[in-house]
Amino acid sequence: MTKSSTSFQRRKEQKYYRYKSKEKLSKRGANMPDKNWQFELEEYIKQGEPDKVEKSEAWQTAIGLQAVDGLNTSDYLLDTAKEHIEGKITIDEAQKRIHSYYEQRCVRTETENETKEADIVSARIAKLLGERAFQFSPAEWLSIHRRLFEGVFSHAGQVRQYNITKKEWVLNGDTVTYADWNSIKETLDYDFSTEKQFSYEGLSVDAAVKHLAKFASDIWQIHPFSEGNTRATAVFMIKYMKTFGFSVNNDAFEKYSWYFRNALVRANYNNLQKGVHSTTKFLEMFFSNLLLDTHYELKNRYMHIDYAENNFQSISPKVPKYQFDTLDCTLEELAVLELVAKNPTIKQQELVEATGKSIATIKRIMKSLQDKNYIRRESGKRYGKWEILVL
Repeated sequence: MTKSSTSFQRRKEQKYYRYKSKEKLSKRGANMPDKNWQFELEEYIKQGEPDKVEKSEAWQTAIGLQAVDGLNTSDYLLDTAKEHIEGKITIDEAQKRIHSYYEQRCVRTETENETKEADIVSARIAKLLGERAFQFSPAEWLSIHRRLFEGVFSHAGQVRQYNITKKEWVLNGDTVTYADWNSIKETLDYDFSTEKQFSYEGLSVDAAVKHLAKFASDIWQIHPFSEGNTRATAVFMIKYMKTFGFSVNNDAFEKYSWYFRNALVRANYNNLQKGVHSTTKFLEMFFSNLLLDTHYELKNRYMHIDYAENNFQSISPKVPKYQFDTLDCTLEELAVLELVAKNPTIKQQELVEATGKSIATIKRIMKSLQDKNYIRRESGKRYGKWEILVL
């Protein structure tokens, strides 16, 4: 066994026991790690200043995602994040502060080393989520992993050279079957090529969400990296979904990142002898909350393989129906329609900035929505507003 694979084995055992500790805390009704950072960052969103809102949402997602590996960030990271949100420092200065903070701490406990990883990676996620640049390709995913974990993992951005297993709490210690390391490149190329050729044109909102969940599940199952796969997958998917113009609901990753990981596990696990079949239903609920602002109840215990299947039927339907889910819209049109519904006086240039689309694309989408009688303009172009006709 190589040195890197031995290190990986040791770390995955530590993560499994952290997950087991979470399970015990949950059963006792004890509090999970301190969540004061959520309330503090939420204050910036309540203030409503666009720049602060965008930065705060990025930090909330970045910090929340550390829970997929059972990690917690430090108070110093929170203080640094707040200074960045308030415009006192840039994101690059925030990253430098975090690095300097840990460079000065020569002797650290194992817990402090884990906090260091969480702090450094959180700052990097916040930076990546603040960038509009994105290319849909396996190379982009590898680049995201490298940028997140350079200096944290020796293999950052590199495809693993050995096969792996990981004990999962949700599977009673069993593992998902991940892609063989010899076939990773070919599998990546196939999945990305298939998705690139897929057309979302004319797809219902519900069908689009299910497809995105399945794509996320498929590429995660490849597990091309020794560690950090789930966080890299989350960042990649957020940036990919933003290319459709979606405003991603940060609450999902902020509060339910461990659920996200367990849902990916259940989407890729079969044990016919025990009557357990892979299912994307949990992941679809997560993506629905993420993209459509529905409110499915996301509980990790519902995904545990010992949880009775018939119990699931009783907990899933308590969801407000998404207001636009029956419309004949593309994902791009849906994203624009949501923005117009929230702000009827929104201007085309503001839609360009919010979606990252060109002015020509926005004009085409607005015309299509008017032709479908979903919106209409009231009181002229300059001083008028949009009326939603399908609420």
